[in-house]
Amino acid sequence: CSGRLEVLRGNTWYTVCDAAFDQQDAEVVCRELDCGAPVQVLGEDAFGKGDAQMWTQEIQCRGNESQIYFCPTSPLQCTSDNNVGLICSGYTEAKLMNGSDSCSGRVELRFLSKWGTVCDACWDMRAASVLCRQLNCGIAVSVVGSHWFGEGSGEIWADVFDCYGNETKLSECSVSSWSRAECSHRRDVGVVCSNSSLSVHDGLAVRLSGERQCEGELEVSIHQVWRRVLLDSWSLTESSVVCRQLGCGSVLNFSGSSSSSPEHSHECVTGFQCSGSEAHLGNCSSPQTLNCSSTQQLSITCL
Repeated sequence: CSGRLEVLRGNTWYTVCDAAFDQQDAEVVCRELDCGAPVQVLGEDAFGKGDAQMWTQEIQCRGNESQIYFCPTSPLQCTSDNNVGLICSGYTEAKLMNGSDSCSGRVELRFLSKWGTVCDACWDMRAASVLCRQLNCGIAVSVVGSHWFGEGSGEIWADVFDCYGNETKLSECSVSSWSRAECSHRRDVGVVCSNSSLSVHDGLAVRLSGERQCEGELEVSIHQVWRRVLLDSWSLTESSVVCRQLGCGSVLNFSGSSSSSPEHSHECVTGFQCSGSEAHLGNCSSPQTLNCSSTQQLSITCL
């Protein structure tokens, strides 16, 4: 699903001029090869010169064709002698399995013709939100481990999806295979999206409102309203549950901050008590709701 692009015309293979190839053309090539969506179009002989001659036609796909063969062409004077290379995602489908509905469950992705699960070490809330959007399930409210939706079987994909969070599908995110985690089906990741019936479960949805995904003031969804959490009665144990719930590793520290009131409410919560092994705050003892007085509100930094 990546390499120098060559097209067959008659009995001859040709390379394609990099100046005459665009995103719509790439969409068709990746689709025809059953390689998902294009991640990157590369010029300047990125995958070498090869020994094929340059094709003298410009490909002019609309982007919805099933094969390059169906795209119009026009004569071309190639302004460079560089051929085009292409990286397709390889991931062609996604689904959530074993959840309460189609918007929650264990993440399963199809790479070429094989379905597989995803290792939790390779997954974060940004990738989860892109997946929820792709499945028309809203945004992600929680990333959970295999204890939540069970262990899958078959392949385990250890690729890391480097998403910004605003992509419409996972195949638009760049993929790096740098994860050296020990992946097993015990580490299959699950996601709960906002359109799932599970998302109304108190404490299942948490977020950190900082500049970076894994730090900031803690907000928890209680009765479907986002509320800040007060510093008193909070400890490292509860912090570790939040960091794990967000797919943010272990806790680095937590502190108080005098902040404005939450987005939707002047009420805060206090009194979470966790053992530390819970999958999310919703499994800890129920909190009380209080007015957000001058009491310090909670900020957490996860590793």
